[in-house]
Amino acid sequence: MQRNILITGGAGFIGSHLVRLFVTKYPDYRIYNLDKLTYAGNLENLTDIENADNYKFIKGDICDSGLVNSLFEKYNIDSVLHCAAESHVDRSISDPLAFVQTNVIGTVTLLQAAKNNWNGNFDGKLFYHISTDEVYGSLGSEGYFYETTAYDPRSPYSASKASSDHFVRAYHHTYGLPVKISNCSNNYGPFHFPEKLIPLCISNIINKKPLPIYGKGENVRDWLFVKDHVRAIDTIFHNGKNGETYNIGGHNEWTNIDLVKELCRQMDNKLGRESGESEKLITYVKDRAGHDLRYAIDASKLERELGWKPSLQFAEGLSETIDWYLENQKWLNDILNGSYINYYEQQYHKR
Repeated sequence: MQRNILITGGAGFIGSHLVRLFVTKYPDYRIYNLDKLTYAGNLENLTDIENADNYKFIKGDICDSGLVNSLFEKYNIDSVLHCAAESHVDRSISDPLAFVQTNVIGTVTLLQAAKNNWNGNFDGKLFYHISTDEVYGSLGSEGYFYETTAYDPRSPYSASKASSDHFVRAYHHTYGLPVKISNCSNNYGPFHFPEKLIPLCISNIINKKPLPIYGKGENVRDWLFVKDHVRAIDTIFHNGKNGETYNIGGHNEWTNIDLVKELCRQMDNKLGRESGESEKLITYVKDRAGHDLRYAIDASKLERELGWKPSLQFAEGLSETIDWYLENQKWLNDILNGSYINYYEQQYHKR
């Protein structure tokens, strides 16, 4: 079956893995990647598939209703995988309106385009919204987030994602739009922008720079390998139920400090450094405002109904991630020196 799928934010971390999976696994699908190429969007993430016959990149903003509607019409879009989002919590604290614009207005712009262009003919159509476990708030030392957990967002980022989730459900209930939502735990893996904890620490260990840890490092996160995440999205996209929400988690809870110490241990071993050398770089900094203590996903619905399970435990996935960064230091250096932003100009303006 041929499908025309619009993937938003497909040059970002999760989005690029999602684009790659669908382009390579489904050659009969036409994949259209819409990305604004803000600081976290990097077309160097997709060099291996950029010339694929079933792939096209479009530089643009999901808030541009004229552009979005024209894409639906021109390419006969029948499915949306909505991955585009501002997602860095620290940035949301300093500039919350940017998160409202992209995560709320952008999502509603896409929903409205889908509703208008599909015009009640929803057979074979789908709007899949990719969200986060942060919408559920913060847990204590026990318990898990379920699909039925009440929303309790604590940061401008999570509040904007919660709002977008509500709009997706509202379009389903009000207009009958076929939708699916998934809420995932913290992702890690190759191509992660080095502002996030794991790639930041890998980069700083390579360069023997301080490893900043908020507070005492006691915050707990459930870590999900990004390739497992997009494999789950693939499963939900094709087999999940219309109107349903699915939690995606890695069953890998780690405190931040234990995670960084494991990272230091593996990096010392891989770099041939003395045991404990990288751990000396750990530096405790003032805690983030409104820092949620613990996230933990119960993904049993996804496992029970659709048969998905994470493939890697954290130490194994972390080792694979470190190896990728060590083997791709040019990619990392291009991010750090800012030259990655020139890739679009070099590759696409000459076409």
